[in-house]
Amino acid sequence: MQAIARPLARVAPKHVRYTGSLSAWSAVPAGPPDPILGVTEAFKADKDPRKINLGVGAYRDENGKPYVLNAVKKAEEILVQQNPDKEYLPITGLPEFTQAAAKLAYGADSAPLLSNSVAATQSISGTGALRIGGAFLGRFYPHSKAIYIPSPSWGNHTPIFRDSGLEVKNYRYFDKKTVGLDFEGLKEDLRNMPEKSLVLLHACAHNPTGVDPTPEQWKEISDIVKEKSLFPFFDMAYQGFASGSTNHDAFAVRHFVSQGHQIALAQSFAKNMGLYGERVGAFSLVTSDPEERARVDSQLKIVIRPMYSNPPLHGARIAATILRNQDLYSLWESEVKHMAGRIIDMRHRLHDNLVNLKTPGDWQHITRQIGMFSFTGLTQPQTKALAEKAHIYMTADGRISMAGLNSGNIDYFSESVSKAVKGEL
Repeated sequence: MQAIARPLARVAPKHVRYTGSLSAWSAVPAGPPDPILGVTEAFKADKDPRKINLGVGAYRDENGKPYVLNAVKKAEEILVQQNPDKEYLPITGLPEFTQAAAKLAYGADSAPLLSNSVAATQSISGTGALRIGGAFLGRFYPHSKAIYIPSPSWGNHTPIFRDSGLEVKNYRYFDKKTVGLDFEGLKEDLRNMPEKSLVLLHACAHNPTGVDPTPEQWKEISDIVKEKSLFPFFDMAYQGFASGSTNHDAFAVRHFVSQGHQIALAQSFAKNMGLYGERVGAFSLVTSDPEERARVDSQLKIVIRPMYSNPPLHGARIAATILRNQDLYSLWESEVKHMAGRIIDMRHRLHDNLVNLKTPGDWQHITRQIGMFSFTGLTQPQTKALAEKAHIYMTADGRISMAGLNSGNIDYFSESVSKAVKGEL
């Protein structure tokens, strides 16, 4: 039987092949723009020489330039001389780094550290630490799959924990009327949480408000957390960068541990070592004994392995070299104190300028707040006017990065804010 000839399929040229057909991604909606990125883009497009960008959460020196710490430079010189390899790290990272990071956070005399009961892993900065923690708690914390975060909180907290499979809820933290801590509201909300709930706490330099509890208030918070059997997850992204003292900024973490809390802790070395792009962080959990720590550690590896296999090497080596070398550690502590001190000086100068300019309102919150950020209390129309008429860029809620202010722009900024508040801009 003769085969029936079939017509050849007509193959469209590549440039017209998919014309008229739907793309696989045609239903993907556009995501909302990142508020910080939008501020930066507007700043870059502005040609005015007076322009100021107060949206970026990164330290700038007195000249408004990025700052590489001398301790970091010296550590890199040591590493070059050692000529290390570029092999993969273990899943939980560089042991010398994780041990030193845990010691920095918990303190050399920490009972769980001394008993080898802290499970620690290197992470991709603080964001990665939070993501590992969220995933681990979502998988293994037996009592709750909801985590309470302060209102407001760092914008990335909600998506990190939501994508970890946790339900995200809020507790009161910031009082807009006083531009300070709503301590009574915070305590009431903690007491009203279901027992054994997960609760996120900013260890120091609360982002975005710059409002921290006092040591005495932290003690009260600890008592309520214990009374309600809540599980505290600390985010410590600014140790040393807030007050200038690594010990002072670790007070909350160390007090909670001393009171018997089994905490989770996320650490970042982006701000306090200026290792932003190196992505250096750590996640740790306090366990009951070395045997439990080993089991937790084994499961942390299982969480991490499909995420990114193992963490970056270079930044961890820098941080470990600084933390383990006494001369570099002392140099680093002095530089952290300098960075924090410059920001504190800017706070006082801004406050004094606004008062001297007879700016309406009480501006004491500027000096009461701490760390890189300040909630100024400026309204959305005022921040809009500052951007459009004074070329000063910040997020719409009035949050500013204090590190963006220096002796060259603080007076112009103060005068512009005063005019905006008075309606004269």
